[in-house]
Amino acid sequence: MARQQPTGRSAGGAWQWQRTAQTQRALLDAAREVFTEQGFANASIADVVERAGSSVGSLYHHFGGKSELFLALWQEHQIAHEEEASEAVAAARRAGLTDPTELFCVGARAFLEGSWQRRDLVMLFFAGDGPPGFEVIKRRRGREWIGQNDALLRLPDTALDRLYATVLTSLTGEGAREVAMARTRRQASRIADAVIEYARRLMDGGPWKPGPEASEADAPARP
Repeated sequence: MARQQPTGRSAGGAWQWQRTAQTQRALLDAAREVFTEQGFANASIADVVERAGSSVGSLYHHFGGKSELFLALWQEHQIAHEEEASEAVAAARRAGLTDPTELFCVGARAFLEGSWQRRDLVMLFFAGDGPPGFEVIKRRRGREWIGQNDALLRLPDTALDRLYATVLTSLTGEGAREVAMARTRRQASRIADAVIEYARRLMDGGPWKPGPEASEADAPARP
């Protein structure tokens, strides 16, 4: 029996949505290949649409341009990082793990594993070759990661505790770049192990505190 084509407004809408999603996915996948091969500045829209089997008009319709396509890849990469880390921490909690230090290490390891799986994107985003304003977006995202780690570690809102969370977050971020640069999976795993070990050493005893006299740096942040 011949396969019946979808009929009706809802079926047609679903089919159209599927086509849109497939077109967007093809453009994103092609952009990933072209950007990682050529760099953002040297890549052309023509190269992307040719590899995607699409058209310039379709790219502009779905993304607005080359910069927006790059930022869409960045956002997708960040969402994957966050989902992987969150799922790993949630699984550890379900297994009975409650220590904030151990939960941070679980999340950090998931982040590093994602950096190996998407190492081409990690290197692209660390290359310093992005659209105007991208470095500002990266710094903003870095502050968001610091805030999430601050909450995971259950730190008070003080300058010294924020510095502590910043150091740990920066260690994980730089470790991600080293993992992405690794030549083999085994080397990447060794680097990830080193990052976790360095983090454990930094977290041994918790954040540094000054002497018994309260200092301005140790006081809660003012609104």
